[in-house]
Amino acid sequence: MTPDQVAVTLAGLAAIALVVWFFWLKKEEGMRAMLTSSGYQEAMILVKGGYTPDTVVVARSTPVRLVFRREESSPCSEQVVFDAFEKSARLPEGKPVAIELMPTEPGSFPFTCQMGMLRGTLVVE
Repeated sequence: MTPDQVAVTLAGLAAIALVVWFFWLKKEEGMRAMLTSSGYQEAMILVKGGYTPDTVVVARSTPVRLVFRREESSPCSEQVVFDAFEKSARLPEGKPVAIELMPTEPGSFPFTCQMGMLRGTLVVE
C-alpha cells in the first residue's frame, strides 16, 4: 500500500467511527421535567421537523404531563404515539396538547409520530 492509500483508508475508518458514534453511541442528557405545584413533572415539547427536546428525563411514580405544541403543517407530525403507555394524541397546528402519564418502572420509553419518522424518548429514573 502506498502512503496515499494508507491515509485515505485511515480517514475513511475515522469517518465511519464518527458516524457510528454520532448516530448510535452518543448519549444525550436530555431535559429534566420541572415539578409543578400541582404535583406533575411537566415539560413543553416543540414539534417542528422533530421533537425539541427529543429526550425528557422524569422520576418514576410521579405523574408526568408532556405538553406538545406543533408548529408545522407536515402530516407526519399530526399525532404523537406512546406505545409503552398505550397513549396517543392528535396534535392540531399551533395549539398545546397535554399528555398525562404515570411511569412506574424505570427505563427509556420512545415516543414517535404515527409514521415513526419523528422520534423522542422519555427517560424514567
